[in-house]
Amino acid sequence: MLTGSIQITGEALSGAEIKDICDSLKESSVRLLSVRGCQLSDRDFGRVCRGVAESHSLAQLNLNLGVVSTIGRTKQLAEALKANRSLQTLFLHGSPLLDAGLVTLNGALSTHPSLVSLDLGDCMLGDEAVRLICGLFPPDGAKSGLKELTLSANPAVSTQGWARLAIAVAHSSQLRVLNLDYNPLGDHIAGMLAVSVASSRTLEVLDLEGTGLTNQSAQVFLDMVENYPTSLRVLVLAENDISPELQQQISDLLSEGEEEEDKDGEARGSSVTPREKPAWVPHSITASKRLEQKGSTEMDITRALFRRDHFYLRNRNMNCL
Repeated sequence: MLTGSIQITGEALSGAEIKDICDSLKESSVRLLSVRGCQLSDRDFGRVCRGVAESHSLAQLNLNLGVVSTIGRTKQLAEALKANRSLQTLFLHGSPLLDAGLVTLNGALSTHPSLVSLDLGDCMLGDEAVRLICGLFPPDGAKSGLKELTLSANPAVSTQGWARLAIAVAHSSQLRVLNLDYNPLGDHIAGMLAVSVASSRTLEVLDLEGTGLTNQSAQVFLDMVENYPTSLRVLVLAENDISPELQQQISDLLSEGEEEEDKDGEARGSSVTPREKPAWVPHSITASKRLEQKGSTEMDITRALFRRDHFYLRNRNMNCL
């Protein structure tokens, strides 16, 4: 069966729309569900969660901007994730989860067999949540481990919490994309992250926009990319107290490194290929070259409804995923 997507942004959902969503989930005819910023009753949220639990096709779920607004809803979502086996990407950006919410979700997140991308930006998280998130990194038996993580705008995390995250990234992570933008990290944590990048064999995108860095951090990253092999392809340092010249030097070196690897692979013949391009397609703005925008840390999605063989456009302002 061909699967479609349901995407609705910032509206009060009617009973008919909730029914459409639930029917599509239960019939496994929807691959992407986004109700970003929508208003729905607790009863209807529960119905949607039961549909998520029953779906065998759902790969991406977007509940950004306050849809998961209470601990009760967090518990309902956790129960749905425990039953679901297909979900790969979960967006909860702008949800007031707090550490208690992550504690509630952790059991479901840590055992989900397919989840590889998680957006917890602006979720009011602290050190306890970061500790739990670090446990989601390593592959373990049936689960693959996270490949993309967004923790933008969680200023309650302490230096100790960020240090724990940096160690986890270096030690046991398969992460390819890490978005930490708009957190007060400072040069000390940036230095630790540079060590993580140098140690990681997988990390390709690191977003440190607006994180309180100076030329000191930039110099550390410059030395790293000049002198050590790294998988890093994109390092975002905008909105920091870093000179444009240093930012350009780092960007040029990252680009040159990738080009040289590709040329080396071609020169050695077909038996040795350039660095393998990842099958994983990142979902974040940063990882997809930021779609030439960065005003918010949260991705904009159009309001549309696509079910089976019908497509209903509900918003004249259409944006790409």
